[in-house]
Amino acid sequence: MQKILLTCCVAGGAVLYPDSAALAQSAPPSQPAATPEVVVKGAPPKKEPKPLEKSTETGAPLPSVTVAAERPTNRIDRQVYDVKSDVSSTNGTAADALNSVPSVAVDPDGSVTLRGSSNVQILVDGKPSAMMQGDNRGATLNAMAADDIESVEVINNPGAQFGNEGGGGPILNLVMRRNRKPGGFATVNANAGKDGRYNSAVSGSYNEGAWGYQGGINVRHDGRDSTGATVRDRINRATGAVEHSTQNSTSKGLNDSVGLNGTVSYNLGAKDTLTASANYTARGNDQKSSEHYMTGNVTGNGTATVSDYLRTTQRQGDSKSYSWGARWDHKGEAPGESMKTDLRVSSSDNDSDTDYSNAYTVRPFNAPADRSRLSSDTSNRVVDLTGDYERNIAGGTAKLGYKVANTKSSFDTLFADINTATLAETVNPSRTNRFNLDETTIALYGSYQMRLNERWGALAGLRAEHTDMDIEQITSGIEAKNSYINYIPSFFATYKVSDTANMRFSYAHRIRRPMANDLNPYVVYRDEFNVSSGNPMLNPAKTDSFEVGYETRFGTLETNLRAYYRDETDTIVERSTFISPTVLLTTRENGGASHSSGLEFTVSGKLTPSLTLNTSGNLARSELTSRDLSGADITRNATSLSGRARLNYQFDSATQLQAMLQMQGKMLTGQGYREPNRTLNLSLRRALTPQLNLVMNVTDVLDKNKMATVIDTPLLKESTIRRFDGRVFYVGLSYRIGGAGGGAESRGEQQFQGPRQGPGAGGPPRGEGGGPGF
Repeated sequence: MQKILLTCCVAGGAVLYPDSAALAQSAPPSQPAATPEVVVKGAPPKKEPKPLEKSTETGAPLPSVTVAAERPTNRIDRQVYDVKSDVSSTNGTAADALNSVPSVAVDPDGSVTLRGSSNVQILVDGKPSAMMQGDNRGATLNAMAADDIESVEVINNPGAQFGNEGGGGPILNLVMRRNRKPGGFATVNANAGKDGRYNSAVSGSYNEGAWGYQGGINVRHDGRDSTGATVRDRINRATGAVEHSTQNSTSKGLNDSVGLNGTVSYNLGAKDTLTASANYTARGNDQKSSEHYMTGNVTGNGTATVSDYLRTTQRQGDSKSYSWGARWDHKGEAPGESMKTDLRVSSSDNDSDTDYSNAYTVRPFNAPADRSRLSSDTSNRVVDLTGDYERNIAGGTAKLGYKVANTKSSFDTLFADINTATLAETVNPSRTNRFNLDETTIALYGSYQMRLNERWGALAGLRAEHTDMDIEQITSGIEAKNSYINYIPSFFATYKVSDTANMRFSYAHRIRRPMANDLNPYVVYRDEFNVSSGNPMLNPAKTDSFEVGYETRFGTLETNLRAYYRDETDTIVERSTFISPTVLLTTRENGGASHSSGLEFTVSGKLTPSLTLNTSGNLARSELTSRDLSGADITRNATSLSGRARLNYQFDSATQLQAMLQMQGKMLTGQGYREPNRTLNLSLRRALTPQLNLVMNVTDVLDKNKMATVIDTPLLKESTIRRFDGRVFYVGLSYRIGGAGGGAESRGEQQFQGPRQGPGAGGPPRGEGGGPGF
């Protein structure tokens, strides 16, 4: 019996069946099925969809349903954003894709914040990955092709099925693109940009019978040159004397990256599907930079210079990541019964060798060596096994699951001073260290979801996690162990106000585990003015998060308004202290508490038949209690407004112009704050033929992108600003082979992609989108 993939999404109460989604079987291409189109606009439906026709006993092809918008819907515990409508997706990166999601900000270094908080987990198809943890995250986001991403799920209050890896905070889940349509197609993208930048990608899929294949390859030569300036004043607590220092830097280096990915699926029958996947990413880490350091004592007659020198730096390195996975999906006999078992293994390695050379104008006392070398090798490996069982019980849906995960992290740093005459190297023990962390997590969870009546739906869950950690500071000969159990409850509810409006309520208790580099007690060298170290005595921070949301529709506009409150205790914050007259040590501690609250809104839809708006904003109030250099507790408050607006104008059926303005508000840090920032990007897409598209885009049109931070304490005043290449221009071609034509709908794009209206009282659709999401 032939099988057909059917994906039918109706915002407000549709169902996305993962078991059907796994079937990549249909009538052969020589016998195309009739395809009546059903257009879904995204609002909760006023009418029930018509029953679908069944196949005949003679094996005649089944009619399929094509949904022209909003394929996945919001679920009771998350918002889903389709990022493919971004015109620049064919030449952008994963960082660019995340920057188009409301309240998410990614800086040029790859650091991610959500609603102003940097405590964000990033999952890939619902699973943790070594590529998205620690220092690997930034390089991965700047190398991964945006065109490989189907959608981004924003989970501000994670439920019981989600663990606490990578920080335990809100989750951004990257759902990778999959094609389940019968037959085959391929897409080829090629782009060239300013200063020799370029990128290209080839992806495709083929599905026939019980087998499905999908894969791709991409290459990229890109990066952002930067300039930086730091001004620091250190105040002597006893005398009030001021020591003034400055640091001016430039950094250059475009790097190459390559990525490979592939997936094979096989249907054992009507009830079982096996899937295997693998991917590999390699990226260069080369860079040339220079820093000019000056230090002086401030007197009544000005500043007396005590140190003045220029440091040049040349770094060579590589970042390599891989992952593979195997999954079994089984559909049971009972209504709504399904089982999933998923194994994922991922690894990431970063190697670099950095040469330093100092040229002194005024040589200070105890000056660093004229030449030195830093060798660094960091690695991270994650093995993740999960299982999920789901079935309908007593009018609702029950889910049970388990998780066994092991994460191994290692850091190996060697710093050597070089004799300029003999070139002999002498190991500098104060800047050399090896550190290993082995963390094992075992978790069980359960949840139950049901419709209480025609208007109310609820989902409640509880997760129990046992964590065991082995810390080994090899250089110092220090070993430590830690283990603890946490119970993590969550609750979600939806209320159907009307056919076009829903309300959502959610609560989640989470823990934020310290990362590996947070625990390493050894002092790590950054530059001549800055060193850092972790704290093996850190405890997990505990967070209680509440949210209420209202979704409705005004004419052609979909609107969402969410109010949230987050309370965190044992907050992990940075604390800076001087360990010498000029060197600042930054470490971490459980520094009190933090509170944040705010209002977040999104508005999306057509203003005119040709003009589409997608805008969002976040008005946030944050409070952070931390300790200053003297050890006193200081409470800081900040109110910030962040937002973004994207306008799409359709000149004609072949030409589309897009403008995106992003504004990031003020963000508190342990001893200061980060200043606001804004960028403007422009993109143009022109269909030359039904299969061939021309794409042009300019990032940071106003050349205003920067990272500016301030430290303001009674004993330390510091301001730092980094600016990056602006007005980066790209032009490219995108060609589709096979499949449908080159229109927006055939590319899987919609004219606007706001957060999709979710289910009403009935709760979310079954299934897990891109994976078990455990």
